[in-house]
This record gives sequence, C-alpha cells and structure tokens, in this order.
Amino acid sequence: MEDISLDRSDQQPVSEKPVNNNNRPAGPRRGRITLWVILTLLGLIIVITASIAFYIWNGLRPASKGEAKQIELKKGMSPFNFADTLEEEGIIRNAFLFKYYLRFKDEGPRFQAGVYALNPGMDKDAIIAALNAGAILEKETIRFTIPEGFTIEQIADTLSKDGYVDREAFLKLADTDRTWGDAEAVRDIPKDSKQMKHRLEGYLFPETYEMEKGSDAEAIITRMLGELDHKLDSLPENWEETLAERKIDFHSLMTIASLVEREVVVEKERPIVAGIIYNRIAEGMPLQIDATVQYSLPAPKERLLEEDTQVDSPYNTYRIKGLPPGPIASPSLKSIEAALLPEKTDYLYYVTKKDGSHEHLFGRTLKEHNQNIAKSNETAKQGG
Repeated sequence: MEDISLDRSDQQPVSEKPVNNNNRPAGPRRGRITLWVILTLLGLIIVITASIAFYIWNGLRPASKGEAKQIELKKGMSPFNFADTLEEEGIIRNAFLFKYYLRFKDEGPRFQAGVYALNPGMDKDAIIAALNAGAILEKETIRFTIPEGFTIEQIADTLSKDGYVDREAFLKLADTDRTWGDAEAVRDIPKDSKQMKHRLEGYLFPETYEMEKGSDAEAIITRMLGELDHKLDSLPENWEETLAERKIDFHSLMTIASLVEREVVVEKERPIVAGIIYNRIAEGMPLQIDATVQYSLPAPKERLLEEDTQVDSPYNTYRIKGLPPGPIASPSLKSIEAALLPEKTDYLYYVTKKDGSHEHLFGRTLKEHNQNIAKSNETAKQGG
C-alpha cells in the first residue's frame, strides 16, 4: 500500500482571530466613568445626609403655634411615654426624635409629675426646662371653715350651702361603717354603734380646709378625719397610757371633749369642767348637761324647759348615768387636751354666770350650787 503523507508545510498557517477590544474603553474614557460613579455616590450620600438632617431639624423644631393646653404628666409615667402625649397634643412635632434628644441630653429623670400649661410652638429646651422645674399649674381649690363645736349636721349644712356636697348623701356616707384610707382615730369608734345618732360625730376635726376643686364627700370626710390624726400627734407623749390610767377608751375621751366643747367658752375653764364630768361619773351621778339634751331634740332651742329634760334619748344625761353613746359635736384640740388632762377639784356642779362673761360658778355641794344659781340670777336682774 502506498503511503500517503501529508505535507503540512504546503498548507496555509491557521491565523488566530484578532481580539475585538472595542467593548473596553480606553484608559482616559474608563477614568471618566469611574469619576461619574463616585460623584453619583457622593451626591446620593449628600442627598441622604441632607434629608436626614432636614428630617431631624424639622422634627425637633417648634410645632405650629397655638393656644396653651393643660397636659398632665402622671406620677410614674416615663418621659418617653409623655413624649408621645406631647406629640398627640401638638406640643412637639415628632415624639420619636424628641425621645432621642432627651437621651442625648440626659434629660427626663428629673421631670416632675403634675399638670402643665404648654403651648404648641414652645422650644424643646423650654419644654424640658418647665418639666424639670415642676412648673405645674396651681389647681383650683375650694376653701371652707368648720367652727369648733359644730355637729355633723351643721357641717353637712355648711358644705351643702356652699355647693360642695349633697347634704343627705354626706350624712349617709358619714354613717357608713367602713375604713377611711389611712385615718386611724376613727377606727376606735365602737362597732356596735346603733345608739349613736351619727357614726362619725365628733371625729370630723373643726378647721379651715383648702382642697382641690371637685373634691367629693368621701374626699372631704377623709381629709377631716386625717386632720384629727394630725392634731392628736401634738398631744403629750404616751397620752394613750394616760387614757389607760383613767380607765377610759379613746371614744369616751372624744365624747367628754365634745361635752366640754359645747358647755365651755372660756378656755381656762375647760379642764375644770372636764374634771367635774369625771367627778360626777365617779360618784355615780347623772351628768345633767344641757348640751346633751339639745343634741337629743329634733332642733336646738334657745332656752330649755323642764319637759325637755325628760326627752327619751340615750344622749339625755338627765335620764341616763354616765356618758352618752358618743360625741355630740366636733371638739377642738383644747377640749381634747382638757378631757385628757382635767383639773383635779372637788367640784360637782357649775352654773353659767348671767353677766355676759360666759364664765361659770363652781360648787362642791348641791347647797353651794343653789347659792350660785341665786347669785347668777341676781346678777342677771342687776344687769337688766
């Protein structure tokens, strides 16, 4: 077989296909594209930064001006939650940014609870300063005075006349057997108090009170009971031990104090009359105190008659021996002190001088008492 050899030398060399470099820009052109990319990115960064800066500036700048609004920062409320309230009320523009501003400035922990008058349009720092300073609104208040020796019905009449309570609702609430917040003295009222005309009689301390406008009957009663606790703190130390020595409880002390309050005008005589009450109880004598008869009647009289002293009432000390079932009025602190620390005498009787001085004549025996009555009547005739 004949060999056939291929002479590759006679063939044309296969030439490589030239590379087409038209898709890749030349050096200067590539640099321009890179520059545009960088400039575009810088522009985007600037736009984004400017947008963020504008957002922050706009969110923290004062809101549109408007009339002042009363806004309450409640006790225990966090500054961040209050920021939401400020935005809702239109005081600030953006609560989210305001919160971060507070954090950045380390503000908020010193904010004081209360009701503030804040204006839309206030600068953020002015708002913060007001909250730190506790520049709260002074609440509208009511003011009333309960004189010493007032009965609970007189108290109800006074408050009702001024429009602060409904008279009957006040009395009904005052007769309810319940606790009154942190008030302590009132807890000494006997549970079995069916004979008492009014449960809280004598425990609503006579004083001038200023309270928040809109305070209801319960708030007023609670405040007055709390005032009694406050006044009792000024009594001599260990005064409870003195009660134990006299073998009386606190309710009896308040009852004696109320009798003194209604019977005595001249302050120096309070301990003397208190001592007479103790003396008569020790002797087993009825107290025969006109003020208890007045309390027993449907309405007080200018002058008691003999028949009035026969009224059937547990408060009528002409018919019962010992103390009535409870106080007959709100005693002053001086009367409470007199009942706690009476003056020790042998007196068993007293009668009012009819010379306008409101003083009394005191007697040890019935004979002395009758003589004092005669002196008083004679003075009245001479004065007439």
